[in-house]
Amino acid sequence: MSDGVSFVRAAESDRDVFIEMSKEFYSSPAVLSDINPEFHGNVFDEAMRSDCYVVIYVFKSGEDVIGYGLLNKMFAHEAGGLTVWIEELYVRDGYRGSGIGSEFLRFVEKEHPAMRYRLETEPENEAAARLYERLGYQKLDYCQMYKDKQA
Repeated sequence: MSDGVSFVRAAESDRDVFIEMSKEFYSSPAVLSDINPEFHGNVFDEAMRSDCYVVIYVFKSGEDVIGYGLLNKMFAHEAGGLTVWIEELYVRDGYRGSGIGSEFLRFVEKEHPAMRYRLETEPENEAAARLYERLGYQKLDYCQMYKDKQA
């Protein structure tokens, strides 16, 4: 693994650092827009409740938390089984470009056997797209659409 970096399932004691990093991620160019601040805690609470749908890993270098990965699991008909979404992969400044993202994706495939692994990236995030393609991910020509629950 990259310079002593470990991937550890988030524990209740990681709540504050996860929320801090999640806010950093959602205020970065890696996403289209920020999210409701309440959602950071909601996803953490779900991960602590059960790993049925959501799993959070914190990336540690010694005692320092340097990033996180958030996985979502679902059964996908078109994949013929379990699909693991790498919904968020975040490495803090100063640690990027050192192979942590590649190591985490390989770790996910080993620890979470599935029929398909899926992720998204912004078109402008060319470095991430190159990494994913180098690791065997292929582009999909989907036009994704969504509808949020009305308040």
